[in-house]
Amino acid sequence: MSNASEAISSDMPSNDAERWSQHDTQWVLSLFGTAVGAGILFLPINIGIGGFWPLLIMTVLAFPMTYLAHRGLARFVLSSKQTDADFTDVVEEHFGPGAGRLISLLYFFSIFPILLIYGVGLTNTVDSFIVNQLNMGSPPRVVLSGILVAGMIAIMMGGEKLLMRTFSVLVYPLVAVLLFLSLYLIPNWQIPVITTPDAASLTQTLWLSVPIVVFSFSHAAAISSFANVQRRHYKTHALSKSENILQCTSIMLIVFVLLFVFSCVLSLSPEQMAEAKQANVSVLSYLANVYDNPYIAMLGPLVAFIAITSSFLGHFLGARESFNGLMNKKTSLEIKQIDKLGVAMMFVAIWICAVLNPSILDMMGAISGPIIAMILFIMPTIAVFKVPALHKYKGKIGTYFVLIVGLLSVSALLFNMFG
Repeated sequence: MSNASEAISSDMPSNDAERWSQHDTQWVLSLFGTAVGAGILFLPINIGIGGFWPLLIMTVLAFPMTYLAHRGLARFVLSSKQTDADFTDVVEEHFGPGAGRLISLLYFFSIFPILLIYGVGLTNTVDSFIVNQLNMGSPPRVVLSGILVAGMIAIMMGGEKLLMRTFSVLVYPLVAVLLFLSLYLIPNWQIPVITTPDAASLTQTLWLSVPIVVFSFSHAAAISSFANVQRRHYKTHALSKSENILQCTSIMLIVFVLLFVFSCVLSLSPEQMAEAKQANVSVLSYLANVYDNPYIAMLGPLVAFIAITSSFLGHFLGARESFNGLMNKKTSLEIKQIDKLGVAMMFVAIWICAVLNPSILDMMGAISGPIIAMILFIMPTIAVFKVPALHKYKGKIGTYFVLIVGLLSVSALLFNMFG
């Protein structure tokens, strides 16, 4: 943290706290980057294949689902009596040492598989770009993956300033490319077939679409670090500023990502979306093939590279913090030693996984999903009824909305896994 941030007084005037700053903008970009991973390239197919009505309804619900859930998690982290509490400290304080450590362990193992997935995804994306766009030979996978993973972790080790600058560098072109592609596809839009939906079919489609929307916009991995930075930076105004930044992040996500989703969906027929789903290719790859457009084919790897890199950094932030919090309770090592040990272990694990390119990653992602849903939606809602500092949110509609979405998300994920 910078000296300027540490020096901010707890008696900061409210008008200074309410003023939007570069600090706030950088955190909006970092949370946006954490949320927009490689899954954005599959989101239009996954959410659009259900038809027009589910797409429209989920578009309306996307903002409250995203904002209210992340606001609840931030409130939970900031409810601690400790001024420097991380996620592990907060859950132990509110749920006791045993349950707290179990939740913290689950939190770490919900994020860590995503890092493994991104390590593999980034290596595959860059390798494909080198072979197909640059017409060069495929480099040794062990070397390529090692350089890519080491480069991303080096950014994390460079401190908060370097991390924030990196997010700024990555997210601006990501937003620009998403907007450009959304507008570029407009001439290809087709009027969707709008029919009266069958109630049972619509209900099931909406239910199974909840996890898709939840995790396409999730930036839960970075919320604990984000909330702690706001507490150090804004002191007594941390909660209001956190909510303000999260609201802006959610609006930015909904506007740019859903515009991209609608533009892609309206450019394809239902039959084409089903074909793309069957082929398991990204929407840009499919569009490039359908329209024989090398321009879109070139932008696909660029979007994937930027999205994976920015999301990797945000998730590494959460995994690093949760690992340090867990180990700090169990060992006599100093926090700096724990941090170095954790970073080294995660680097080796991600590198090995990127080299091996295992097919088990989908299953690991399915395991991560229910845990993230429980931590993002259900646990903060339970805390509202258990933690005195959060009792004031008991009667709020948003509290029950978040709980219902969480239960729907977990049940839909379990249905997809075992149904």
